[in-house]
Formats: sequence, C-alpha cells, structure tokens
Amino acid sequence: MRPLDGITIVDFSRVLAGPMATMILAEMGARVIKIERPGTGDESRQWEPRVGGESAYFFAFNRGKESIALDLKTPAGRDAARKLALQADVVLENFLPGQMNKMGLGYAELSREKPALVYVSNTGFGQNGPYRDRVGYDTIFQALSGVMALTGHPDGPPAKVGVPMADLTAGLWNAVAILTGLVGRGSSGKGCHIDLSMLDTQISLLTIAAARLFAFGEDPRRTGTEHPGRVPSAAFACAGDEWLHISGSDQHWQAICSVLGLDELAADAALARNSERVAQRDRIMAAMRDALLRRDRSEVAEALRGRGVPAGEVNTVAQALADPHVQARGMVAKFEHPGVGTFSGLRNPLRFTGYDDPYFGTPPLHGADGAALASEFDLKEFDT
Repeated sequence: MRPLDGITIVDFSRVLAGPMATMILAEMGARVIKIERPGTGDESRQWEPRVGGESAYFFAFNRGKESIALDLKTPAGRDAARKLALQADVVLENFLPGQMNKMGLGYAELSREKPALVYVSNTGFGQNGPYRDRVGYDTIFQALSGVMALTGHPDGPPAKVGVPMADLTAGLWNAVAILTGLVGRGSSGKGCHIDLSMLDTQISLLTIAAARLFAFGEDPRRTGTEHPGRVPSAAFACAGDEWLHISGSDQHWQAICSVLGLDELAADAALARNSERVAQRDRIMAAMRDALLRRDRSEVAEALRGRGVPAGEVNTVAQALADPHVQARGMVAKFEHPGVGTFSGLRNPLRFTGYDDPYFGTPPLHGADGAALASEFDLKEFDT
C-alpha cells in the first residue's frame, strides 16, 4: 500500500513543472491520467536527449502515468476530458489563464458539478496581474525573479542555475498544492482552486537574499560559491584542478586551520567569531586558497571530515550518480520501456516506514491507454 492509493489525478499539464508533480504523486500511489494532444502529444516527447526514438526528457517527468490523446479543440474531445475530470479527485493544468474556461473545463464550471474537486492552475505569472497573459520558460523566470542575477561569479555575467531551477521548484510546489488541497478536503469535504504562479515560486526562493535587502537595504550580488554571511563557505581548487567545497562555522574554525596549517589565522582570537571572519573575508580566502591549491583533494577532504568539518567534493553529474552513498541509497533505478528496453532514471527520494516506498514506474507511450480509459470512463466518442 502507498500513501496516495485511491487518489485519481487528471493531468492536463505539459513539459516539466506539472508533469514532475504528477509523477511524484503517481509513484506514491496516485493514479495519473495524462491528457495529451493527438499526433505529437506532450511537446517534450520531441525534445532532446533522445534514445531509441523516444525522449529521455519526457521519461524523466512522466513515469507511472496513463496516457490518452484528446483533441480539446473538438466538442467530443472536450466532453471526454470533462467526464474524466469529474470522476477525478484532482485536476492539474498549465494553460494560459482563461483557456480552460473557454473549453468548459475551468474550475468554476467543474466545481459546480463536483464541489470536492481539487483544481490546480500552474501558470507562468498567475491568474491576475499585468503579466498574466505572458508566456515563459524556466530561464525567463530565473531572470525575472533575481535568481539569475545572483548566480555566477562576481566578475562574470549572470548565469542560469545548472538545472532548470524554476521548473523543478515549481514542480515541487505543484505537488505541495495538490497534497494541501487533498488534506483540506479531507477535513472540510470541500475542494478548492489553487492559483500557482511560476514567478511567485521563484520569488519565494529568494529568502536569505531578500532578508539582506530587508535588513540592510542591500541588493545582493553574485558571490560565486561563497556564502555572503559565512566564512569560510566556498569551493576551493586543490591539486590536479579538483575542487572541494568547505563550509564551516565557529566550532569548525580551529580544526580547519589545523588541517590546512594556517597557524597565523588560528592564533588570531578575533577570527574565532564568524562576524570578524566575514569582515576579513579577503585575508582568509587568500590563505585558504593558497593552502588548498597544493593539497590532494581526497586527502584533505578526509582530514577535514575526520575533524568534523563539513567538506564535499565538487562532483560532476556522472561522479555524483556513481558515488557509493548515492548507490547505496538506491537513487538510480531502471525501468523497462516497450520501445527502448531497459533505461535508467532517478528515484523519488522519499522512503517510508508504514507504507510501501514510491513505485518506480514506466513512462507511457503516447495515447497507449486511450481505449482502456474510454471503456472504463464511458467515453463513447473522442478524437485521438
């Protein structure tokens, strides 16, 4: 048994944020029925990287779902979608504001027939505001939110985060929204409509950067791998152009100095306090860079960790997925796909006691479940 067994989600969303959320919930037991366009389906089915004629991008966010192709431009397609939605617990959509209403699939209309429906609208800019009708992708939201301006090194240009940060975090917020709506329904018996803006989700992540603005009137700038309020906390080059990230607080300072041979800094009593280390950032960073540049990364990392100092190798993606701890935690798993064969993916990170762990599903072929769903839900006619 899984925590979301018995919950049905009809998913009208495409690309990443919505599909990521419903995949998370599918692998925790929810039944997810993915509505796709006839012909091409979710546009991410055509995106790189591709393997065996299929998209690994699509694979990454659509495991464990059922797929039905419906032409929402036709009355028959809209009628079939409506029947599915009214027999579900949750509807998730990411059309521009007003589009679902025009198709007779908006919250106001569906909730009149099913007041218990939980309905999430995940749009770029929300249901109101001057930008409500704009379109955008992940990097647009990184740019507008300030995240891009904060990413990169002080002497370099703004940079996007190395993963699609806006999409991924919006996906998590979509999952939070759905689960919150279901919990609320469980206590009140009533459903709800949740307006989730991708720009809002990015603004909400500014947290510490916004706190500095609120506290000091300081508009934060790029700091590379350094932490604006703690020293030391940065990635340092070691021998052989390998990098090690060290992040220490007051209780770690003497151990860092001892391992790196920074006797002069260790003897300076003022540097025992983080506030003084921040004030003397340039002096400390220069000394640490010089000391680490001559050291073997594995040796110094183990020495620091042996003294209780948080230190982590800066891994590539391949190194991270091959890490023995990541392997022991089972974060990489495999599924069998009818067109590709055995393929790897990343597991849901939740581990349960009291329920079965999340299921590692297989991505559906486009429209593969249409006939079965038509029979089960009495969709007598629909365009595919």
